[in-house]
Amino acid sequence: MNLSTKILIGLALGIIAGLELGAEGAGFAKTWIGPLGTIFMNMIKMVIVPLVFSSLVIGVCSLGDIKKVGRIGIKTIAWYMLTTAFAIVIGLGFGTAFQPGAGLSMPAESVKVAAKTAPPLMKVIIDIFPTNPLGAMVKANMLQIIVFALFTGVGITAVGEKADYLKHTINGLAEVSYKMVGYIMSVAPIGVFGLITPVVAANGPAVLLPLLKVVMAVYLACLVHAVVVYGALLKFVAGTNVFQFFKGISPAFLMAFSSCSSGGTLPLTMSCAQKMGVSKEVSSFVLPLGATINMDGTAAYQGVCALFIAQLYGIELTGAQYLTIILTGTLASIGTAGVPGAGFIMLTMILTTLGLPLEGSALIAGIDRILDMPRTAVNITGDATVAALIDKSERANIQEPLY
Repeated sequence: MNLSTKILIGLALGIIAGLELGAEGAGFAKTWIGPLGTIFMNMIKMVIVPLVFSSLVIGVCSLGDIKKVGRIGIKTIAWYMLTTAFAIVIGLGFGTAFQPGAGLSMPAESVKVAAKTAPPLMKVIIDIFPTNPLGAMVKANMLQIIVFALFTGVGITAVGEKADYLKHTINGLAEVSYKMVGYIMSVAPIGVFGLITPVVAANGPAVLLPLLKVVMAVYLACLVHAVVVYGALLKFVAGTNVFQFFKGISPAFLMAFSSCSSGGTLPLTMSCAQKMGVSKEVSSFVLPLGATINMDGTAAYQGVCALFIAQLYGIELTGAQYLTIILTGTLASIGTAGVPGAGFIMLTMILTTLGLPLEGSALIAGIDRILDMPRTAVNITGDATVAALIDKSERANIQEPLY
């Protein structure tokens, strides 16, 4: 039995257990079942920093050419922004079709939600350069770790033979990290069961029914984006068998769906991508970056939720406002990269830009965990898709297969 099947079984059992326990058993699920998921996620997080740092350094060293690093970086960010824009458009389409806010009334006008603003762009740029790389690793600041790893890889490449010992040491750290991930993933079904059961118990049918249209719109928007947009890119740009790709990425997809953590799923995403033929040098560069800045699933969610709140208050949006949602959401996905609570910050940025009431987001916050599941799964699928696209475009430049 392969890993994706085992994870799917753990997911199914968790859903069944959560429904059986219900709201009355939510406390039991959180206290006694939830820790299984927490321990599993802690083990995954334990290995993320050494894995990202070492794999990215070796990825840069494998590229060998500084110009090549820049070329791949530009292409990666461009693909991420393009797919994010498509995701917002799809989210807006489903928000228009489902009209999730029509006929609902805001239950608590007294609820006040403070806008969370993204930091200024220049501060974001300054903050990605660490003053203390060890401090960045302790805090798991992924953007700073990525920058330090890039500089380390470039430095090793420039020094050449004198840095071979350091290169081999870091490569050894990467191999040890991969092995640790293998051990941790052997208990993934138990971890997934522990993660999903408390969520289903706490968010049963009684909580979801009033907002069922929102949930359906977000889930379908994410599904269509993954199948149509990624499917088209994989088939016509990367020349990849779409069915085989989705089958190969399914363990990471299910893990992301259960954990709601792109970073926590990163080791498995890298493993799945490399098994499907994406070179280590590309996957080691593209996927850590994607886990930090790629928010396709979140973008689809933003489109649905912005329309939901407009409909909730009976506000008709103009064509210019629709375009504003697309542009703001796309740019915000980069501007809020690495900022805690980036999804909610993106939503409040869009609502503030459009002049929509922030109070409507209080309803969304109540079911955010349910909506976070599909958008995280789509985020990591997008990471793997872009890795396949970059690998295809760089294939002629790769001297030796590294997978």
